[in-house]
Amino acid sequence: VNAGISGSTTAGIVSRLKWQMRVKPAPRVLILALGGNDGLRGLDPEQSYTNLKKAIEFATAKKLKVVLAGMYAPPNMGKKYTESFRNTYTKLAKEFAVKFIPFLLEGVAADPKLNLADGIHPNPSGRKVVAKTVYSALKDIL
Repeated sequence: VNAGISGSTTAGIVSRLKWQMRVKPAPRVLILALGGNDGLRGLDPEQSYTNLKKAIEFATAKKLKVVLAGMYAPPNMGKKYTESFRNTYTKLAKEFAVKFIPFLLEGVAADPKLNLADGIHPNPSGRKVVAKTVYSALKDIL
């Protein structure tokens, strides 16, 4: 089930997860690929960390296997911010020992041939690359 909401941030993730757990049959795996909009908006990486941490705690309490997909903030946010933002995901992956994709858009980001005109979202060709990236992390779980 794709529970993504365009433009969303990490702020409402736990309430969205609670809603998704009502689906029957209940999900068994959570691919947590959220936070890109936090980085684009310059939201505090500590708050993103807290929101994502609560989501992982909720998911593991529900016995879901978690795949955490890391996001990067754009370089125009400055080195200190982008490093802090990136480290949010690395820290969570280590803390919870979850399957980790360091950067969801690896091989796609900043490639005009693989993105829509907005330069942020993958086009159909870019989505194929992302799908391969996700599958490589997910195949052992499945």
